[in-house]
Amino acid sequence: MVFTNKFDERDLHKEDKLLIMAVFPLVFLIFGVIYGLLDKSVPFSLAEGTWQIVSSPTTLITDFLLVGGIGAAFINSAVIGFFNLILLKHFKMRINGLLIAAFFTVLGFSFFGKNMLNILPIYLGGYLYARYQSIPMKNVILVIMFSTALAPIVSFITFGGIFEQGFAYLMGTLTGISIGFIIVPLSSHMLRFHDGYNLYNIGFTAGIVGTVVTSFLRSFKIEVGSVFLIYEKNSPWIIGILFILFIYLIIVGIYTNKDAPKSYRRILDYKGRTITDFTSLMGYGVTFFNMGVLGLGSLIFVLVLGGVVNGPVLAGILTIVGFAAFGKQPKNCIPIIAGVMLAGLFFDYDFSSTTFIISALFSTTIAPLAGAFGPVVGVLAGMLHLTLVTNIGIIHGGINLYNNGFSGGLVAGFMLPILDAFKRGNSKS
Repeated sequence: MVFTNKFDERDLHKEDKLLIMAVFPLVFLIFGVIYGLLDKSVPFSLAEGTWQIVSSPTTLITDFLLVGGIGAAFINSAVIGFFNLILLKHFKMRINGLLIAAFFTVLGFSFFGKNMLNILPIYLGGYLYARYQSIPMKNVILVIMFSTALAPIVSFITFGGIFEQGFAYLMGTLTGISIGFIIVPLSSHMLRFHDGYNLYNIGFTAGIVGTVVTSFLRSFKIEVGSVFLIYEKNSPWIIGILFILFIYLIIVGIYTNKDAPKSYRRILDYKGRTITDFTSLMGYGVTFFNMGVLGLGSLIFVLVLGGVVNGPVLAGILTIVGFAAFGKQPKNCIPIIAGVMLAGLFFDYDFSSTTFIISALFSTTIAPLAGAFGPVVGVLAGMLHLTLVTNIGIIHGGINLYNNGFSGGLVAGFMLPILDAFKRGNSKS
């Protein structure tokens, strides 16, 4: 056994890290194909289900498990996962915490909202921006991966019946390219609003862009409205696969660093504010271990509440897993979720509903508030987040998939000046 770095862990080459990540889309692909071929509960073939996913408007909430069937949904996620891994390898990207977060977020949202047709124009827009600015594509690839939060705009314009079919494809593509072109400079400026306390920064940026686009469309009497297409039955196969994959991450963590369980408690000392890259601060062993722990915790949380592990919930769980490499750990996540639960109890929410569960899962975008200011502030932030996120979707009409990132940015931007004022007041007394 060879340990070659400061964390006393195995030296993982870039290819090793890519292979560790590739296990997820590989398992999804195998499961999707087998399940899709054997599944008799859907009235269409695997190919037809895939086309229904690709040709749906995909605005919030469009669950691909319902639209195309479980098999086609998992294949869609696998294809997008492999596509991004190929890009990361091609552009020789360093596999750090933010990149891991981006990969798992895209993988998760490929179960509701993202498909190969609606993300490609955005990637092309990012490529054109890089060429225009004479910078390497690798400098913008992470932002572009996250910016596919706005992929439903492409699908809505292409398949929403706004234009004639041929022209609709052109307009959808041009819109996606435009989004990819402007999102990079916008995201760097939006970070200042919440000062790094909202981990889903692109979600906040996408919320602003989505609001502008939706307002523009509504000015032409084109109504952009949210939908609610949800798969409502738990599959023991999906739950079992997730359980195995999260155990796999824990095992990989221990294999990479045999002291990962012992060292894990040190990760709780980090507040999580951007930039908190656990791969640099704690090493890959502890990072993968944390990803597995938060993945299992999220899955158990959903099942205890009586929720269904459908497309949106899969996105929520996998996003938490990804950001467990970049800012999230149990100590800063639990107060936020507790706040959401408390608000849900006060306002009489159905805890088992998909709407409530994804609000709780994605609320961890503001985990750094709890990490920096303590659990009481974290609980208050979680309560405020629930009240905002359940009402803010109407602004952008559901074309921003990272609705919680938009809400989280507003919560952080609202609370930080108040917290700072109290902090200054206390320092004077």
